[in-house]
Amino acid sequence: MKKLFLSLLFLLCLVDQVSAQQKFQENWQSIKDNYQYPEWFRDAKLGIFIHWGVYAVPAYGSEWYPRNMYQDSIIRGGHGEILKKQASPIYQYHIEKYGPLDQFGYKDFIPQFKAEKFDAEEWISLFKESGAKYIIPVAEHHDAFAMYNSSYTPWNSVDMGPGRDFLKELREETLKQGMKFGASSHLAFNWDYFNKKPSFNNTAPKYDLLYGPNHEPYAPASADFRSLWWKRTKEIIDNYQPDVLWFDFGFDRPEYAPQHLTLASYYYNKANEWNKEVVLQSKNLKHESFPEGTHMLDIERSKLADIRKLPWQTDTSVGANSWGYVTNWVSKNPNTIVDDLVDIVSKNGCLLLNVGPRADGTIPDDQKEVLMELGKWLKINGEAIYGTRPFSIYGEGPTKIVEGHLSEEKNKDLGAKDIRYTVKGDQLYATMMAWPTDGKANIRTLAKGNKLMAKKVSKVTLIGNEGNLKFKQTKDGLSIEMPAKEVGKYAYVFKIN
Repeated sequence: MKKLFLSLLFLLCLVDQVSAQQKFQENWQSIKDNYQYPEWFRDAKLGIFIHWGVYAVPAYGSEWYPRNMYQDSIIRGGHGEILKKQASPIYQYHIEKYGPLDQFGYKDFIPQFKAEKFDAEEWISLFKESGAKYIIPVAEHHDAFAMYNSSYTPWNSVDMGPGRDFLKELREETLKQGMKFGASSHLAFNWDYFNKKPSFNNTAPKYDLLYGPNHEPYAPASADFRSLWWKRTKEIIDNYQPDVLWFDFGFDRPEYAPQHLTLASYYYNKANEWNKEVVLQSKNLKHESFPEGTHMLDIERSKLADIRKLPWQTDTSVGANSWGYVTNWVSKNPNTIVDDLVDIVSKNGCLLLNVGPRADGTIPDDQKEVLMELGKWLKINGEAIYGTRPFSIYGEGPTKIVEGHLSEEKNKDLGAKDIRYTVKGDQLYATMMAWPTDGKANIRTLAKGNKLMAKKVSKVTLIGNEGNLKFKQTKDGLSIEMPAKEVGKYAYVFKIN
């Protein structure tokens, strides 16, 4: 009887274990019912994206050099649309610098990708100093070169080039320094990334895992290709256990819709096994099949104009003109990035900020300077960012945010009359986005009698400044007398009691 009881107990435990591992069934209702956005991500607010790969060797144009070097007669956009009927300037540059494509193709850059100065500890220490709480290196870009030890392609950083598993090294150092680790996959668009011709020496089957298989241009991705995509994606999940898994476009095409469900249920169940809370992100582009609440919205080089009820993320780059390192890289002003961070956080979002290291593994000084300036600002004002939630309204001010994919160039830096709100418990923070020239700030939302304020203001302080500030709360707003000299820079946080 005792043996029977123990056997039944063992079976029940086994059933419970299997049930726990399969918490997310492969249907959207199950995922919607069981998935919750992690509080750690909502608290984090800032992450670092890393676009680094073989494309850092030519370091010209952008990280899309691999695609553009093969566009010899028609320049196409990411969805196959014809932009110009002419050869790409990158194609012309490549021919002049490296010779004909059949003699020097993209594969021939791989031996030059040595990463001899790469130091994971140095990178992660810099990112931590910037104030970031999570790190997302690109595991594989559209060029299909894996920056990790892959079982499914010889075109990877362990078997070729540097001979190192960068995803593993970065993961280990990220966790060691107490941050969350993610990975991004851009592999789906490899299906249509390279223009292929026999005269380019890129159509032989032995190159299929780099340049993609031969097919009618912009036909739906084949079942075999999508199967390979899933094997490589599953390998990243299983071997690197990312806290965040991020996907670029191509993955949003209709033929991938069934795999969205497979991915979500598999990844969330694995996280359940790991006893971790994870984030699955993808671009909100064409043919989106994820129901609301089953994954996290990410938008590229753009922002939202108002508060979104569900958490979301903007991904943008320190570089105004590229994601991957190029010799003519132009870093943004730190003020612009602080503006973006504060604005995004006030609307329930997080900022994923990209850097582009050189092929040798160093991060250029101008990019470091931007990250350090951001870190200095956060060391002083971080209490108004980390762990906060939106106020009843995101803010006020005359500068309007233009929404839409890749819209950041249409947005201006915010000014002294632009205020953004966050809250933490009962504490209200009001961030003024520039120092007022007349020595006074006026916050209209906090006017006397405004229904958003349950109580009248009793005290106002400016983070980084000693003592309380003089203020008057009238029907026109909360008028604050600023210190005689500017305190800090970029954006200025009032603590309002």
